[in-house]
Amino acid sequence: MSPEEFWRKSLMGQMPVANWERAIMRRLPHDPRCKLCTMPFAGSGARFLHLLGRERSKKNPSFCNSCERYAARYPGGAEIELTLLFADVRGSTTVAEGMTPAEFTQLMNRFYTTATQVLAGADAWIDKLVGDEVIAFFLPWLGPAHPRLAVESAVRLLRATGHADPGGPWVPVGAGVHTGVAYMGVVGSPETVMDVTALGDAVNVTARLASAAGPGEILVSDAAYRAAGQGETPHEHRDLRLKGRAEPVHVHIMRVAEERVG
Repeated sequence: MSPEEFWRKSLMGQMPVANWERAIMRRLPHDPRCKLCTMPFAGSGARFLHLLGRERSKKNPSFCNSCERYAARYPGGAEIELTLLFADVRGSTTVAEGMTPAEFTQLMNRFYTTATQVLAGADAWIDKLVGDEVIAFFLPWLGPAHPRLAVESAVRLLRATGHADPGGPWVPVGAGVHTGVAYMGVVGSPETVMDVTALGDAVNVTARLASAAGPGEILVSDAAYRAAGQGETPHEHRDLRLKGRAEPVHVHIMRVAEERVG
C-alpha cells in the first residue's frame, strides 16, 4: 500500500481495524491522547496499554509509539474534503491586561478544557490548543454529517463558554467553520519532530473566518453551511473579504444566543 493510499483510506474511515481500534480507545480514560489512534496517555487505560507495550512516544508527544512507527512507515498524506473549526478568544490581549499571568493561565486552561470536552464529544480531531486558539478537524471517517457536526460543535462551544447566558460569557470566543479540500498527513520527519495536520487554502480560510468573528459569533462559509443542511435556515449573511484572497467569501453569521441544538 502506498503512503497516499494508506492516508486516504485511514482518513476516509476505510480501514476497519483502525476504526475498531479508535472506538475502543475512546472508551478508555483519559486525556491527553494520541492524535491518530486516540490512545490515552494517562489514567488506568494508559497503565493497561503500557503492559502491552503501548506508550506515549518519547520523541513525538502527539503520538503513541505504535502510531509513530506507522507515521514513519507511511510518510506523506492525501488530499481530502473535511470540515474545519477554528475558535479563539477575542481580545485576549485586553483580557490578559486585566489579570495576573496566573489568572490568565487559569482562564485559558478552563477554555482549553471546555473546548476539548465539546470537541472530543463530537469525535473531532483536535489539532492544536495553542495561544488563544483551538483548531479541530471533522474528518470523512465521521460520515457525510461531518459539516453538521462541526457547526453544532461550534454552537455548543460558544454556549459552554456562556455566550447564551444572561450574565454574558466567562470568556469571549468567536469561531469559524469551513468545508473544503486540504492536504492532511505527516509533516516533519522521524529524525526531527513529526506532526499530523492539515495544510492548504481551506485551512487559511477557516483561520481568517475565526479571526473575523466577534464574541458569540460563528462565521460559517457557504460551503459548510449548505453541507451542514442549513440551507433553509435564515441567518444573516454577507460577502466577506479575507486578506490574501481576491474573491470574497460568502459567509453565514450564526449568533449563539439565537441557536438551539438538540
